[in-house]
Amino acid sequence: MSGVNKTLIDIQQVMEMIPHRYPILLVDRVIELESGESATSIKNVTMNEPQFMGHFPGYPVMPGVLIIESMAQTAALVVVDFLGEKAKGKVVYFMTIDNARFRKPVIPGDTMHVHVEKIQSRGAVWKFKGTATVKGKVCAEAVISAMITDMDSAAR
Repeated sequence: MSGVNKTLIDIQQVMEMIPHRYPILLVDRVIELESGESATSIKNVTMNEPQFMGHFPGYPVMPGVLIIESMAQTAALVVVDFLGEKAKGKVVYFMTIDNARFRKPVIPGDTMHVHVEKIQSRGAVWKFKGTATVKGKVCAEAVISAMITDMDSAAR
């Protein structure tokens, strides 16, 4: 699947690339992708998502940790796309979350755009700057790093 300047990866392709599924799959599509460098994804936030039953009743707000997870999933798509066939049988795991800032609540009905940009990659370790926006306004930002490893050895 490796390539440069892809402009659309739909939900079916996303699910072929990363193992996440409902309710933790937090990328609906990728609208921009520069292989190995950056991507912008979309997450359509809907009221029927399970986190809104308790976060918070009467005032549903998307938990910050799920916004960060959507950044991580978008970053994983950048890595998996870049590695192409070499990514088969591998999984991308969080290592660090730094400088996380939450600026504006994300609520049901919002379309969240998640942009990640590679800061560096060394071997299996990748570091990204992530930003989540709604209607052009920054909702959250963080620096995340992750490691790609064999799926078989990851659970041990």
